[in-house]
Amino acid sequence: MATIEECRSALDKLSDNMAGAEGDVRSAAALDRSLSCRITDLDITFVGRLKGGRIEVLDTVQGPPPEKAQIRLTMAGDDLVAMVNGELNFAKAWGSGRVRLEAGLLDLLRLRKLL
Repeated sequence: MATIEECRSALDKLSDNMAGAEGDVRSAAALDRSLSCRITDLDITFVGRLKGGRIEVLDTVQGPPPEKAQIRLTMAGDDLVAMVNGELNFAKAWGSGRVRLEAGLLDLLRLRKLL
């Protein structure tokens, strides 16, 4: 089971990857939205913003997020680490229910370019 530190490191790596992207991927990541990433097996949520093509983690809270973010991810810690390391395909994990992504329809359409 991934630790809180490993999950935070994975989010930092994902942020770096998004910031270094080009073209459609960069434009899709350029949203300015509140973001939460709930790690179910650790019962924690990383709360922050997707801004300027980066993920800014502002807080880590126990349990579910205190407020509903505009973009919400839910998954196990091992799945987060595996996705960021390229060992787990996001679309397949999302389709099988291992990963949940919730957002408004327009945001989902833009975010699909990241997949």
